[in-house]
Order: sequence, then structure tokens, then C-alpha cells
Amino acid sequence: MSLTMLGDLTRRIDRWRGACALIAIKERARSKTRLAEALAPSARIELVRSMLAAVLSAAGAAQTVRQIIVVSPERDSVPTEIPVLADTGKCLNSALTQAHRLLRELGCREVVILPADLPKITAAEIDDLVRAGRTGGFAIAPDTAGVGTNALCLVSELPFCFQFGLGSQRLHLQEAQRTGLSPQVVRLPGLEFDVDSPADLDGLDEERWLARLQA
Repeated sequence: MSLTMLGDLTRRIDRWRGACALIAIKERARSKTRLAEALAPSARIELVRSMLAAVLSAAGAAQTVRQIIVVSPERDSVPTEIPVLADTGKCLNSALTQAHRLLRELGCREVVILPADLPKITAAEIDDLVRAGRTGGFAIAPDTAGVGTNALCLVSELPFCFQFGLGSQRLHLQEAQRTGLSPQVVRLPGLEFDVDSPADLDGLDEERWLARLQA
């Protein structure tokens, strides 16, 4: 699998003086299918787009982030000024590995990996994650259950084998130690809360999210 760049990236390299945020998202129609029993297809897609917009906004306001790139099979609602690395949508870990390699080749050694389903994430939390990553070369933000991975920060010129999926926190910590990094675990509300199941919808602010979807 190879990635296709949608948008200009190389001309921006000399302006990078901080982290690059990689935000991964599937095709919108294929995203969050586990919410199908609670939301109509159009409402589910709107929720996915809204959560992505929230993550893009937080990353754009973070002091430690100098470049944002979306990894996705489609541009859809991503603003034209944000480059998109188009993947096939078949394997998240493979797509992130290729994107990480591309960024290292272009001279970016600080990379933040963010999913697009963190509706409560803030710029300050992203900054805390990056600063923790700078401490030991690696920082991880687990999910609420403490078994999955909701965000990563890598400050290293070495390759990294991404392990998103079941039990990913443990696997990512093992990979960081294997590569000689000193993992830092960051627990913050906006990084912990993601939306994967109908029950998670109860954690959204009704006026901001659910009222909009039910309109």
C-alpha cells in the first residue's frame, strides 16, 4: 500500500519548528458503524465530521503543533489548506507507518498521532502530550478503560511499529521500550474520552452535539 498526497506539503517543511499532527479517519460513510443503532446514517456522518472538526481545531490552536496532516481515503470536509495523505482505508497501522516514515524523511522528528473521534480534546491537552513526549521520546494517552490508545507523541528519528487495535496501550508501551524510548503516560479528560458505542453518546454535550444531530 502507498499513500498519495492531496495538497502541498514539501513547501512547508522549512516552517516546521514543532510537532506534526497526523489525524487519522476512515471514509466518513464507513466510520462509527457501531453507532448505527442509535443514529441514522446522515446523523452518524455529521457526528463524524463534527468530531474531526473539533480535533482539527484543537490541533490548530496547540502551541506545540506546527503542521497538521489528515490520513484518510478522502478529503471530504477537510479544509483545503490541510494536506491529506490518501490511504486505502484498509489498515490504519500500515497507513500511519508510511506517513511516519514520510515525515521522518522530510526532517520532522516530532509527530503526534490523533484519532478523529476525540470530541472533547483541547489544545492545552495536546500541548501537554507533546511536552511529555519530549521528556522521554514517547508519550501515550490511553482511553478511559486504560487498555486502548487514544493518542501518541513520538519524538524520535527511529521507525515505530504502530499497534492500534485491541490492547494497544500495552503493545505501544512495549514497542516504545523496544526502541529505547522512555514512555510517559498522559491521562487527561479530553484525550481519554472517545466515541465508539451508543453509550458514549451520553457523554457528549447535548446542546453542542446531539441537538444538532437530531435537528
